[in-house]
Amino acid sequence: MTYCVGLKLNAGLVLLSDTRTNAGLDNISTYRKMFFFEEPGERVIAIMTAGSLSVTQTTLGRLQEAIENPDADETTSIMKAGSMLQVASIIGETLHRTTREIAEQTRDLNQQASASMIVAGQRRDGEMRLFLIYPQGNFIMATEDTPFLQIGEHKYGKPILDRVVTPETSLADAQKAVLLSMDSTLRSNLSVGMPLDLAVIARDDLRISQRRRILDGDPAFAAMSAAWSAALRESFGNVSL
Repeated sequence: MTYCVGLKLNAGLVLLSDTRTNAGLDNISTYRKMFFFEEPGERVIAIMTAGSLSVTQTTLGRLQEAIENPDADETTSIMKAGSMLQVASIIGETLHRTTREIAEQTRDLNQQASASMIVAGQRRDGEMRLFLIYPQGNFIMATEDTPFLQIGEHKYGKPILDRVVTPETSLADAQKAVLLSMDSTLRSNLSVGMPLDLAVIARDDLRISQRRRILDGDPAFAAMSAAWSAALRESFGNVSL
């Protein structure tokens, strides 16, 4: 399983993913689920993935192959697309085609193969965008009313985001919110696991502004988790029945 979350705020984009994959109790591995395509000063694109590794890795490989193609143009390459909407369309089409092909290949094995992605970024002279792309290739965008998107095991980490995240949330508070959202998920679902990948893309930076890998036992994350647990216990005790 997976948990990835992206926030679109007035100040920028905040992204967080875990790295655990689970193909059974005896086959748990660590794979990166956050990927970057960057031309500083021109555009920055981040992709987070959830679902079948064969689908996500093939899709990412095809996107990279299209970028490197000498005949690439704005209809085939996410690094030449004229808008983030067009970027999402290219990724969605590639994901849908890959999902369909792999599903057909594994049809006789009675196996499901699908994936979803969160795509975030900004191009020069364009607006920041945050998309959730479904296996069928269609997508939705983060809005003022819903400034965050999640994929994977999202139910445990959603309540804190619903309560504290607004478009006006600062990048520092947003990082705290996504990390506490992940902490709740880690405590409730063993199929989500460390290390974590955290990234920040400040508005109009057109590059990865901050990037951090949080390893198991990270003292700052452990302190945040302990403080959050203590605060919840104290608040629970103060609530009257």
